[in-house]
Amino acid sequence: MDLQFTLPWPPSVNHYWRNFRGRMVIGARGRQFRTEALVAIREQRIPADHLGGPLRVELVANPPDRRRRDLDNLQKALLDAVVAAGVIEDDSYIDDLRVTRGKVLPGGSVTVSIRPLTTETAFTTRRGAEP
Repeated sequence: MDLQFTLPWPPSVNHYWRNFRGRMVIGARGRQFRTEALVAIREQRIPADHLGGPLRVELVANPPDRRRRDLDNLQKALLDAVVAAGVIEDDSYIDDLRVTRGKVLPGGSVTVSIRPLTTETAFTTRRGAEP
């Protein structure tokens, strides 16, 4: 099953976590993003199939403006929200993750594509599986 959906622009990993009494927790921006992402997934009628792996995930990041941004700072919040929505079972099943920069869009967004990774293209084996 191939899935494609759009999520709002996530906070960078620098704004996702907060230190609270010596523990790292998801901060207010992270919680707000997760809520918005869950609503977006529900509105787009993406099934909560808890897909297992191996999976290929492609992210097309459409930034909200032309400021410099590190694409690797977007992944944590996005993938955590996809797991929280039940679309995939766990992000550890992602064996092929690709992130590309798209065009600038007001407010920003990220297009998420998820598909099973066939055995011919799988790069790794699961723990306990035969090579």
